[in-house]
Amino acid sequence: MASSPNQKMKLLYLMKIFLEKSDEQSPLTVKDIIVALAAYDIKAERKSVYSDIKLLCKFGIEIEEKRSKSVGYYVTQRQFELAELKLLVDAVQSSRFITKRKSEVLIKKLSSLTSNEQAKHLKRHVYLADRAKTMNETVLYSIDNIHSAINENKKITFKYFDYSVNKERVFRKEGNLYAATPVTLCWNNDNYYLITYSGYFGNYTHYRVDRMSDVSATDENGDAHDVSKFNIAEYAKRVFGMFEGEVVRARLSFENSLVNAVLDHFGNDVWTIPSDDGWFDILVDVSASPVFFSWMFMFGGWAVIKEPDSLVSEMRELIKDNRRQYPKK
Repeated sequence: MASSPNQKMKLLYLMKIFLEKSDEQSPLTVKDIIVALAAYDIKAERKSVYSDIKLLCKFGIEIEEKRSKSVGYYVTQRQFELAELKLLVDAVQSSRFITKRKSEVLIKKLSSLTSNEQAKHLKRHVYLADRAKTMNETVLYSIDNIHSAINENKKITFKYFDYSVNKERVFRKEGNLYAATPVTLCWNNDNYYLITYSGYFGNYTHYRVDRMSDVSATDENGDAHDVSKFNIAEYAKRVFGMFEGEVVRARLSFENSLVNAVLDHFGNDVWTIPSDDGWFDILVDVSASPVFFSWMFMFGGWAVIKEPDSLVSEMRELIKDNRRQYPKK
Protein backbone atom coordinates (compact mmCIF):
# COMPACT_ATOMS: atom_id res chain seq x y z
CA MET A 1 0.00 0.00 0.00
CA ALA A 2 1.43 3.39 -1.03
CA SER A 3 2.45 5.72 1.76
CA SER A 4 1.02 9.19 2.15
CA PRO A 5 2.83 12.09 0.40
CA ASN A 6 3.12 13.69 3.86
CA GLN A 7 5.00 10.71 5.30
CA LYS A 8 8.39 12.19 4.33
CA MET A 9 7.51 15.36 6.24
CA LYS A 10 6.75 13.48 9.43
CA LEU A 11 9.39 15.28 11.54
CA LEU A 12 8.21 18.70 10.33
CA TYR A 13 4.60 17.93 11.20
CA LEU A 14 5.67 16.50 14.55
CA MET A 15 7.48 19.75 15.36
CA LYS A 16 4.37 21.68 14.32
CA ILE A 17 2.20 19.52 16.60
CA PHE A 18 4.50 20.03 19.59
CA LEU A 19 4.68 23.81 19.09
CA GLU A 20 0.91 24.20 18.60
CA LYS A 21 -0.52 21.66 21.02
CA SER A 22 1.94 21.16 23.88
CA ASP A 23 2.94 23.12 26.97
CA GLU A 24 3.67 22.24 30.59
CA GLN A 25 -0.05 22.14 31.44
CA SER A 26 -0.90 20.23 28.25
CA PRO A 27 1.70 17.49 27.65
CA LEU A 28 1.13 15.08 24.76
CA THR A 29 1.12 11.32 25.25
CA VAL A 30 2.53 9.08 22.54
CA LYS A 31 -1.06 8.11 21.71
CA ASP A 32 -1.97 11.83 21.35
CA ILE A 33 0.98 12.28 18.98
CA ILE A 34 0.03 9.29 16.83
CA VAL A 35 -3.56 10.59 16.54
CA ALA A 36 -2.34 14.12 15.70
CA LEU A 37 -0.02 12.80 12.99
CA ALA A 38 -2.86 10.69 11.58
CA ALA A 39 -4.85 13.91 11.07
CA TYR A 40 -2.12 14.86 8.55
CA ASP A 41 -2.38 11.40 6.97
CA ILE A 42 0.91 10.30 8.51
CA LYS A 43 1.36 6.85 10.01
CA ALA A 44 3.48 6.43 13.15
CA GLU A 45 4.35 3.69 15.61
CA ARG A 46 5.24 4.15 19.27
CA LYS A 47 8.88 3.22 18.76
CA SER A 48 9.32 5.69 15.88
CA VAL A 49 7.73 8.50 17.92
CA TYR A 50 10.37 8.09 20.63
CA SER A 51 13.11 8.21 18.00
CA ASP A 52 11.58 11.30 16.37
CA ILE A 53 11.38 13.12 19.72
CA LYS A 54 15.11 12.46 20.23
CA LEU A 55 15.83 13.84 16.75
CA LEU A 56 13.84 17.01 17.47
CA CYS A 57 15.77 17.47 20.73
CA LYS A 58 19.04 17.00 18.84
CA PHE A 59 17.85 19.62 16.33
CA GLY A 60 17.34 22.12 19.15
CA ILE A 61 13.67 21.80 20.10
CA GLU A 62 13.65 21.44 23.89
CA ILE A 63 11.14 18.72 24.79
CA GLU A 64 10.70 17.35 28.29
CA GLU A 65 8.97 14.31 29.67
CA LYS A 66 6.26 14.77 32.31
CA ARG A 67 5.06 11.86 34.41
CA SER A 68 1.72 11.79 36.23
CA LYS A 69 -0.99 9.21 35.61
CA SER A 70 0.53 8.86 32.16
CA VAL A 71 3.73 9.95 30.44
CA GLY A 72 3.53 13.08 28.33
CA TYR A 73 5.90 15.32 26.39
CA TYR A 74 5.90 19.10 25.89
CA VAL A 75 8.02 21.94 24.52
CA THR A 76 9.80 23.68 27.41
CA GLN A 77 11.30 26.72 25.71
CA ARG A 78 9.97 29.03 23.01
CA GLN A 79 11.14 32.28 21.50
CA PHE A 80 8.74 34.16 23.79
CA GLU A 81 7.44 33.30 27.24
CA LEU A 82 3.70 33.61 27.80
CA ALA A 83 4.23 36.65 30.07
CA GLU A 84 6.25 38.36 27.31
CA LEU A 85 3.52 37.67 24.76
CA LYS A 86 0.88 39.10 27.10
CA LEU A 87 2.98 42.25 27.37
CA LEU A 88 3.31 42.53 23.59
CA VAL A 89 -0.41 41.89 23.06
CA ASP A 90 -1.32 44.60 25.54
CA ALA A 91 1.11 47.02 23.86
CA VAL A 92 -0.40 46.34 20.42
CA GLN A 93 -3.96 46.57 21.70
CA SER A 94 -3.37 49.81 23.60
CA SER A 95 -1.40 51.54 20.82
CA ARG A 96 -3.62 54.25 19.39
CA PHE A 97 -1.67 54.50 16.13
CA ILE A 98 -2.47 50.89 15.19
CA THR A 99 -5.97 50.37 13.84
CA LYS A 100 -8.35 47.87 15.40
CA ARG A 101 -8.18 45.59 12.35
CA LYS A 102 -4.38 45.66 12.20
CA SER A 103 -4.22 45.04 15.97
CA GLU A 104 -6.28 41.89 15.52
CA VAL A 105 -3.98 40.71 12.73
CA LEU A 106 -0.83 41.31 14.80
CA ILE A 107 -2.30 39.67 17.90
CA LYS A 108 -3.24 36.61 15.87
CA LYS A 109 0.36 36.36 14.69
CA LEU A 110 1.64 36.75 18.25
CA SER A 111 -0.76 34.02 19.37
CA SER A 112 0.85 31.62 16.91
CA LEU A 113 4.11 31.88 18.88
CA THR A 114 2.71 29.80 21.73
CA SER A 115 0.54 26.71 22.15
CA ASN A 116 -3.14 26.80 21.25
CA GLU A 117 -4.07 26.39 24.90
CA GLN A 118 -1.88 29.26 26.10
CA ALA A 119 -3.07 31.42 23.20
CA LYS A 120 -6.49 31.46 24.89
CA HIS A 121 -4.96 33.62 27.65
CA LEU A 122 -3.89 36.13 25.01
CA LYS A 123 -7.41 36.30 23.57
CA ARG A 124 -8.77 37.07 27.03
CA HIS A 125 -6.48 40.11 27.20
CA VAL A 126 -7.78 41.36 23.85
CA TYR A 127 -11.35 41.47 25.09
CA LEU A 128 -10.37 43.31 28.28
CA ALA A 129 -8.85 46.22 26.38
CA ASP A 130 -11.17 48.63 24.57
CA ARG A 131 -9.23 51.78 23.74
CA ALA A 132 -9.55 54.50 21.12
CA LYS A 133 -7.74 53.54 17.92
CA THR A 134 -6.66 55.39 14.82
CA MET A 135 -8.74 55.10 11.64
CA ASN A 136 -5.67 55.21 9.37
CA GLU A 137 -5.05 51.67 8.07
CA THR A 138 -1.75 52.58 6.32
CA VAL A 139 0.09 53.83 9.40
CA LEU A 140 2.38 50.77 9.75
CA TYR A 141 3.45 51.04 6.12
CA SER A 142 4.06 54.77 6.59
CA ILE A 143 6.34 54.00 9.53
CA ASP A 144 8.23 51.44 7.46
CA ASN A 145 8.74 53.92 4.61
CA ILE A 146 9.90 56.57 7.07
CA HIS A 147 12.47 54.25 8.64
CA SER A 148 13.80 53.32 5.22
CA ALA A 149 14.16 56.98 4.26
CA ILE A 150 15.97 57.78 7.53
CA ASN A 151 18.39 54.88 7.05
CA GLU A 152 19.12 55.92 3.47
CA ASN A 153 19.20 59.67 4.27
CA LYS A 154 16.45 60.49 1.77
CA LYS A 155 13.67 63.05 1.86
CA ILE A 156 10.05 61.91 2.00
CA THR A 157 6.84 63.30 0.59
CA PHE A 158 3.42 62.89 2.17
CA LYS A 159 -0.03 64.36 2.58
CA TYR A 160 -1.22 65.63 5.95
CA PHE A 161 -4.83 65.75 7.09
CA ASP A 162 -7.26 66.46 9.91
CA TYR A 163 -10.68 64.89 10.48
CA SER A 164 -13.94 66.73 9.98
CA VAL A 165 -16.90 66.32 12.34
CA ASN A 166 -18.15 63.69 9.88
CA LYS A 167 -14.89 61.75 10.38
CA GLU A 168 -13.79 62.54 6.85
CA ARG A 169 -10.24 63.49 5.96
CA VAL A 170 -9.60 67.16 5.27
CA PHE A 171 -6.16 67.53 3.72
CA ARG A 172 -4.01 70.51 4.56
CA LYS A 173 -2.38 72.56 1.80
CA GLU A 174 -5.35 71.59 -0.39
CA GLY A 175 -4.00 68.07 -0.65
CA ASN A 176 -0.60 69.10 -1.99
CA LEU A 177 2.41 67.07 -0.94
CA TYR A 178 4.68 67.99 1.96
CA ALA A 179 8.41 67.38 1.46
CA ALA A 180 10.70 66.95 4.46
CA THR A 181 13.86 65.37 5.80
CA PRO A 182 12.87 62.71 8.36
CA VAL A 183 15.04 62.72 11.48
CA THR A 184 13.44 60.29 13.92
CA LEU A 185 10.17 58.89 15.23
CA CYS A 186 8.93 59.72 18.71
CA TRP A 187 6.20 58.09 20.80
CA ASN A 188 4.60 60.70 23.05
CA ASN A 189 1.32 60.66 24.97
CA ASP A 190 0.08 57.52 23.16
CA ASN A 191 0.76 59.01 19.74
CA TYR A 192 3.51 58.41 17.18
CA TYR A 193 5.21 61.50 15.75
CA LEU A 194 7.66 62.06 12.95
CA ILE A 195 10.25 64.73 13.65
CA THR A 196 11.66 66.39 10.52
CA TYR A 197 14.32 68.95 9.69
CA SER A 198 14.07 71.80 7.21
CA GLY A 199 17.31 73.08 5.72
CA TYR A 200 15.47 76.09 4.29
CA PHE A 201 14.15 77.25 7.66
CA GLY A 202 16.94 75.69 9.71
CA ASN A 203 14.55 74.18 12.28
CA TYR A 204 12.77 71.01 13.36
CA THR A 205 9.05 70.29 13.27
CA HIS A 206 6.81 67.29 13.86
CA TYR A 207 3.78 65.50 12.42
CA ARG A 208 1.34 62.90 13.75
CA VAL A 209 2.11 59.71 11.81
CA ASP A 210 -1.52 58.57 11.90
CA ARG A 211 -2.48 61.85 10.17
CA MET A 212 -0.06 61.23 7.31
CA SER A 213 -0.92 59.47 4.06
CA ASP A 214 0.81 58.66 0.75
CA VAL A 215 4.18 58.54 2.53
CA SER A 216 6.97 57.87 0.03
CA ALA A 217 10.75 58.12 0.04
CA THR A 218 12.26 60.21 -2.75
CA ASP A 219 15.60 60.03 -4.55
CA GLU A 220 16.62 63.41 -3.10
CA ASN A 221 19.15 63.38 -0.27
CA GLY A 222 17.97 64.77 3.06
CA ASP A 223 18.97 68.24 4.25
CA ALA A 224 22.26 68.22 6.16
CA HIS A 225 21.96 68.71 9.91
CA ASP A 226 24.01 67.79 12.98
CA VAL A 227 22.16 64.87 14.53
CA SER A 228 24.57 64.78 17.48
CA LYS A 229 23.28 68.19 18.59
CA PHE A 230 19.63 67.16 18.43
CA ASN A 231 18.25 65.87 21.73
CA ILE A 232 14.91 64.19 21.12
CA ALA A 233 14.08 64.01 24.84
CA GLU A 234 14.60 67.75 25.26
CA TYR A 235 12.63 68.44 22.09
CA ALA A 236 9.67 66.40 23.37
CA LYS A 237 9.74 68.23 26.71
CA ARG A 238 10.01 71.60 25.02
CA VAL A 239 6.97 71.18 22.80
CA PHE A 240 5.11 69.59 25.76
CA GLY A 241 2.51 67.29 24.33
CA MET A 242 3.47 67.97 20.71
CA PHE A 243 1.44 71.18 20.41
CA GLU A 244 2.89 74.37 19.02
CA GLY A 245 3.46 77.31 21.34
CA GLU A 246 6.15 79.71 22.46
CA VAL A 247 8.76 77.95 24.57
CA VAL A 248 9.39 79.73 27.89
CA ARG A 249 11.34 79.03 31.07
CA ALA A 250 8.76 78.53 33.80
CA ARG A 251 8.75 78.24 37.57
CA LEU A 252 5.92 75.95 38.62
CA SER A 253 4.82 75.14 42.17
CA PHE A 254 3.12 71.91 43.32
CA GLU A 255 1.83 70.41 46.54
CA ASN A 256 4.14 67.60 47.68
CA SER A 257 1.60 64.84 46.95
CA LEU A 258 1.94 65.62 43.21
CA VAL A 259 5.65 64.82 43.00
CA ASN A 260 5.01 61.48 41.21
CA ALA A 261 2.80 63.13 38.58
CA VAL A 262 5.41 65.84 37.99
CA LEU A 263 8.30 63.39 37.68
CA ASP A 264 6.24 61.16 35.36
CA HIS A 265 5.66 64.12 33.08
CA PHE A 266 9.00 65.92 33.15
CA GLY A 267 11.37 63.08 34.03
CA ASN A 268 13.48 62.33 37.09
CA ASP A 269 16.18 64.78 36.03
CA VAL A 270 13.94 67.81 36.57
CA TRP A 271 15.29 70.13 39.27
CA THR A 272 12.95 70.16 42.30
CA ILE A 273 13.13 72.91 44.92
CA PRO A 274 11.43 71.86 48.20
CA SER A 275 10.01 74.36 50.68
CA ASP A 276 8.86 74.17 54.30
CA ASP A 277 5.16 74.65 53.53
CA GLY A 278 4.55 71.22 51.97
CA TRP A 279 5.09 72.45 48.43
CA PHE A 280 7.95 72.27 45.92
CA ASP A 281 8.96 74.27 42.84
CA ILE A 282 10.47 73.19 39.54
CA LEU A 283 12.21 75.16 36.79
CA VAL A 284 11.42 73.78 33.34
CA ASP A 285 11.01 74.80 29.70
CA VAL A 286 7.40 74.47 28.57
CA SER A 287 5.37 75.29 25.50
CA ALA A 288 2.80 78.01 26.23
CA SER A 289 -0.05 76.02 24.70
CA PRO A 290 -3.56 74.94 25.75
CA VAL A 291 -2.16 71.47 26.44
CA PHE A 292 0.21 72.84 29.07
CA PHE A 293 -2.45 75.01 30.71
CA SER A 294 -4.98 72.16 30.82
CA TRP A 295 -2.37 69.90 32.41
CA MET A 296 -1.75 72.47 35.15
CA PHE A 297 -5.47 73.17 35.55
CA MET A 298 -6.37 69.53 36.24
CA PHE A 299 -4.53 69.73 39.57
CA GLY A 300 -6.84 72.49 40.77
CA GLY A 301 -5.52 74.48 43.71
CA TRP A 302 -2.56 72.15 44.19
CA ALA A 303 -0.54 73.54 41.26
CA VAL A 304 0.44 77.14 40.52
CA ILE A 305 2.33 78.94 37.76
CA LYS A 306 4.72 81.37 39.45
CA GLU A 307 6.86 82.65 36.58
CA PRO A 308 7.05 84.19 34.05
CA ASP A 309 4.34 86.84 34.32
CA SER A 310 3.40 86.28 30.67
CA LEU A 311 2.51 82.66 31.40
CA VAL A 312 0.55 83.66 34.49
CA SER A 313 -1.41 86.20 32.43
CA GLU A 314 -2.20 83.65 29.73
CA MET A 315 -3.51 81.21 32.32
CA ARG A 316 -5.65 83.95 33.87
CA GLU A 317 -7.13 84.87 30.47
CA LEU A 318 -7.79 81.24 29.63
CA ILE A 319 -9.71 80.79 32.88
CA LYS A 320 -11.75 83.91 32.11
CA ASP A 321 -12.56 82.67 28.60
CA ASN A 322 -13.71 79.33 29.97
CA ARG A 323 -15.90 80.97 32.59
CA ARG A 324 -17.73 82.84 29.83
CA GLN A 325 -18.76 79.49 28.37
CA TYR A 326 -20.69 78.73 31.58
CA PRO A 327 -22.75 81.82 32.43
CA LYS A 328 -25.03 81.76 35.43
CA LYS A 329 -28.66 81.05 34.57
